[in-house]
Amino acid sequence: MRLLLIFTISLVWISCSTKKQIGKIEVWDQELSTVIDTTLSTTVLADGFVWSEGPLWLEKENKLIFTDVPKNIIWSWDEKNGLQTYLQPSGYTLEEVGNAGEGANGLLLNANNKLVLCQHGDRRMAWMQSDLNYPSANFSTIVSKWENKRFNSPNDAVYDEKENLYFTDPPYGLKNDDQDSLKEISFSGLYLFTKTDSLKLLSTQFTRPNGLALFPGDSLLLVANSDPTQAYWKLLTIKNDSIVKEKIWLDATDKTATEPGLPDGLKINTKGIVFATGPGGVWIFNNQGKVLGRIVLPVPAANCALHAKENYLYITAEKYLLGIELK
Repeated sequence: MRLLLIFTISLVWISCSTKKQIGKIEVWDQELSTVIDTTLSTTVLADGFVWSEGPLWLEKENKLIFTDVPKNIIWSWDEKNGLQTYLQPSGYTLEEVGNAGEGANGLLLNANNKLVLCQHGDRRMAWMQSDLNYPSANFSTIVSKWENKRFNSPNDAVYDEKENLYFTDPPYGLKNDDQDSLKEISFSGLYLFTKTDSLKLLSTQFTRPNGLALFPGDSLLLVANSDPTQAYWKLLTIKNDSIVKEKIWLDATDKTATEPGLPDGLKINTKGIVFATGPGGVWIFNNQGKVLGRIVLPVPAANCALHAKENYLYITAEKYLLGIELK
């Protein structure tokens, strides 16, 4: 029995130790060592996707779910079961001639612990009617139109503590982007859908609004612009459901020609540390906007998610689902 146990443990150790590692940590400031072990690389948890996105940690279920947007599917991953199909279709359920047919992109939970989806194909914000443990493609629309015009393709979203929903609406889910005949809105908007079911257009100034996250306290909103000619993160000061101040957090346009990726999905932890996918990988900022360093990756990083304990970061990067420990 003892020999069998030793043999089994050895096999597990070998399996864990031989997981593929990619990328490296690039240190810009020594403060980074308080956030992450700078000697680490990311671990490949799963691969073979077309464009992985929308990672979301489900604490009660002890698993991560994430989307493969072009495949119209949501996957789940956990240590015990590995990769499994979670939901299909995820975001394209209505037949529409000319639509790219893409699935959900960003994922989040509402106050009732229901899955909320940025549905590219159906061009709406929606929530899944079924329980998280028994997913089904039965969705209810949260909001789908601005001034009676259909959204382009909602991309990413975040709730504040008052249950107001901020979301971005670039044209990535349309087959021909801005030139698509189905496009009804002339701009790519940043919106706020309030708890009282009121829709407010916050900004039309982003050419490609993408990932967004709120700092603790909900008065500061960080938004990524994934345009290779205007690749930046912008910090917005919110007051009374309006933008009262804005400034460029960081402009990374000079890196888009030589490094893979654009400002895309991002997350902010309870200390205000920012993990933002962008050119070259995942950028790490402190709460004052100083770049501490990057998790440099060989492929474009699309989004990231924190474990509930904030001690692990999941990264969706093109064909990969990656993971890395945090301090």
